[in-house]
Amino acid sequence: MDDDIRTRPTAMQLLERMFEVEMKFIRSGPNNVEALAEAFHSDVVVHEPASLPYPGDWKGLEGVGALFGKMREVWSDMRVDDLTATRDGDIVFMACTLHMTSRSTGVAIAQPFAEVLRFQDERLIEGTPFYYDTSEIVSALG
Repeated sequence: MDDDIRTRPTAMQLLERMFEVEMKFIRSGPNNVEALAEAFHSDVVVHEPASLPYPGDWKGLEGVGALFGKMREVWSDMRVDDLTATRDGDIVFMACTLHMTSRSTGVAIAQPFAEVLRFQDERLIEGTPFYYDTSEIVSALG
């Protein structure tokens, strides 16, 4: 059996580690991007929608660190509920309810959210998020 499926992390284990590393990075400040390497591949790229205040492709550990910094500037609270995920090889499909509170307006929104994540050597190498309503997000930001 190639890469014994019983010893590979589950989708939820990969996500939990990724979120833990992300939160640790956010708490420690933007100067420690190397800490992201625990769960993010050095060639990682995250594709954010053009309509959000942090649009485009965020590449490498520096880029993802900058994306997290920008998100921290925009949102005073960002969390997920009802997280579910499944894994097919190196691809993880996740869905949840995303809760965000605008730092500038105080407006809180909650909406369905999904993401397709590709892992290499059990570290995120590519993430493509799908926000339910980017118009609502932009409106909440004022």
